[in-house]
Amino acid sequence: MKIKPYLKQLRRLSQVVCLLIFLFLFRQTDYSGSDIIPYAVNILFRLDPLVLATVTLAKKTFVTLLWPSFIIIGLTVLLGRVFCSWICPLGTMIDLSGRFIKPVTNRIRLSWLKYVVLMVVLISAGFGVQILGFADPFSLLVRGMVFSIDPMINYLVSLFFDSIYISGPAWLSGMTEPVYDVFKVFLLPYKQSFFFLSFVSFFLLVSIFILEFFGKRFWCRNLCPLGGLLALMSRISFFKRIPVKACRHCDLCETRCRMKAFDKDRYFMGEECTLCMDCLEFCPEAITTFRFAPGKSKPPVDINRRQLMAAGIAGLALPVLCRTSAVSKTTDDALIRPPGALDEKDFLATCVRCGECMKVCINTALQPVFLEKGFEAMFTPKLVPRLGYCEFNCTLCSQVCPTGALEKMEKKQKHAFVMGNAWFDKNRCLVYAQKKSCIVCEEHCPTHDKAIKFNEINTMDQSGNSVLLKQPYVVAALCIGCGICEYICPVQGSAGIRVAGKGDNEKYGAGYAL
Repeated sequence: MKIKPYLKQLRRLSQVVCLLIFLFLFRQTDYSGSDIIPYAVNILFRLDPLVLATVTLAKKTFVTLLWPSFIIIGLTVLLGRVFCSWICPLGTMIDLSGRFIKPVTNRIRLSWLKYVVLMVVLISAGFGVQILGFADPFSLLVRGMVFSIDPMINYLVSLFFDSIYISGPAWLSGMTEPVYDVFKVFLLPYKQSFFFLSFVSFFLLVSIFILEFFGKRFWCRNLCPLGGLLALMSRISFFKRIPVKACRHCDLCETRCRMKAFDKDRYFMGEECTLCMDCLEFCPEAITTFRFAPGKSKPPVDINRRQLMAAGIAGLALPVLCRTSAVSKTTDDALIRPPGALDEKDFLATCVRCGECMKVCINTALQPVFLEKGFEAMFTPKLVPRLGYCEFNCTLCSQVCPTGALEKMEKKQKHAFVMGNAWFDKNRCLVYAQKKSCIVCEEHCPTHDKAIKFNEINTMDQSGNSVLLKQPYVVAALCIGCGICEYICPVQGSAGIRVAGKGDNEKYGAGYAL
């Protein structure tokens, strides 16, 4: 039975629907006045077979949260790389960008390179180094939107409406206020956020679209490791394009194929096809169709032995470099992981650097790590108390983590989870350094039994007068490291009380007080 060209319109409809679902879930990954997120906002990553493969290899165990990826595996084995052109939101955005970006050349063919990237990612994961966040299309897309696109949209829209309210006539302000209310409800995030590495994330995402100047779907054809994995799976599929070779008297399907799915001998390579259905329209004789057919011998995958060896060496070299880097042997008191974080080794193996936890953080307290803990920790989340603090009754970050790098917790568990410990810098704290009265940190400490307590002492102030001061100290056994004390500290610059990551407090000596 022939499949008619209307399937191209059906594919476009599927793309639009999936993109709208993605954008809806992206917006729902935000604080909305409740500590419950009712939607599976992380479903995109849980559907990703590459996330399943790398996390399983790195952690050496199956993560139950990732079972939805078998849906995509099943679709791929049955129909081929249907995910890439029918479901993938990044693929849809790339297709939309094609209306504005016209390739200057379409002759570059590096389809073997995605298999190299795939092998490097998988081998590194097998040795416990998770570099998926640098290559997975969804990590690049979501992280780029979280760190740069979303904050920019919020800033520009708010700036536009604020300028109308401040400088515009009253009648215009009245007209635009309902519009701004609609934007706030459906388009804009809960708050204006600021992130480290926003430029890096923006560049990585935009570079995918810049590559379109070198050919349609350049990223998908040549670099995407998920595309490479799905291509290998699709070789099992019996759903095939007929005919399997471009006609001698016509080369339209070969020359106009966005995925360059024909080899040098004009034979159709099924693993490169994403079932976009364009060729159904290209064929002037209307003989092109897709159908289930018995399996026949397939040409080998487009990668040679030298490329395989290079991929294997690179995949082995990355973990060795990470393990032999001096950074891996140093402690970092500023590395405070989010609540629910696994032990550091498992956390690094399981975190896919998606940015979901940082997006949903109410106070923008979670920020991406750069290179202070080495290449393998880049883009993972850490708490930066001077920018924001971990809300005591919030568990949103553990709800949106797609891989379980942050274990899902109830409020009672969250209240007991220790992220770090606070300590006083005697050279900065107003009470210790300047003999001034200050109880701000104790007032804001959220633990049920205050982790900050006082000793009342008689001392001399800077003018030589006798004063009774409440000298604060931290009860380490009660402190959870939420960071509100450091955030709220009135001392300019470095706070008089700071939070250190777990296990690092013993290195502090004279001049500090716990």
